[in-house]
Amino acid sequence: MTDLRLCYQTIEFGNIDIHLCTLRNKQEFHDPEGIAEELGISSAAWPIFGIVWPSSLVLAHHISNYDIGLKRVLEIGCGTALSSLLLNKRHVDITATDHHPEVEAFLTRNSELNGDALIPFERTGWGDSNDNLGRFDLIIGSDLLYEDEHVELLSNFIQEHSNPDCEVIIVDPGRGRKNKLAKTLLKIGYISTFSKPENTDYLDNDFKGHILNFVRSE
Repeated sequence: MTDLRLCYQTIEFGNIDIHLCTLRNKQEFHDPEGIAEELGISSAAWPIFGIVWPSSLVLAHHISNYDIGLKRVLEIGCGTALSSLLLNKRHVDITATDHHPEVEAFLTRNSELNGDALIPFERTGWGDSNDNLGRFDLIIGSDLLYEDEHVELLSNFIQEHSNPDCEVIIVDPGRGRKNKLAKTLLKIGYISTFSKPENTDYLDNDFKGHILNFVRSE
């Protein structure tokens, strides 16, 4: 992390401040041992994990006042893990996961930066079948569907890690795959609804995407 240019920011959610150390911009790259390359992460895709994207902000604001109770929550493709850090601040049972090899170091740093307990994390890909994550009551994520093949991979990953009664919340910026995901998740019992975020004054530009909500109840 020492060879990367970083930036620090504070994002407010009502009376809660979340302090973040992120990459300075999306031109940063540091993979001296080729670990990310071996995982199939190109130099162009490498910095994506370390930037706070609009969808991440929408998700965090959406769940900031969410009544989660005692649910066990998983953030998938967490990147900077803004939502995980926010839920951790609220003492929610949150676990984070991402495929990128640098995410855990930033997550640890940011948990400490906020003076909170370390968030349980496991690095795994959606196609991996040997993780130890277990099953969850609520699964969240943002900007996950970059390629058509991601629909099936994500659906399978959700199926493997969701309890019989489960809710899934995904913020999609408008990549054109939300209906495909809804059809795939319907096969495993999830009913879908799409909505626009009520307020996006915290964003620099209009948000063209949707909040995707999937619920399964047995």
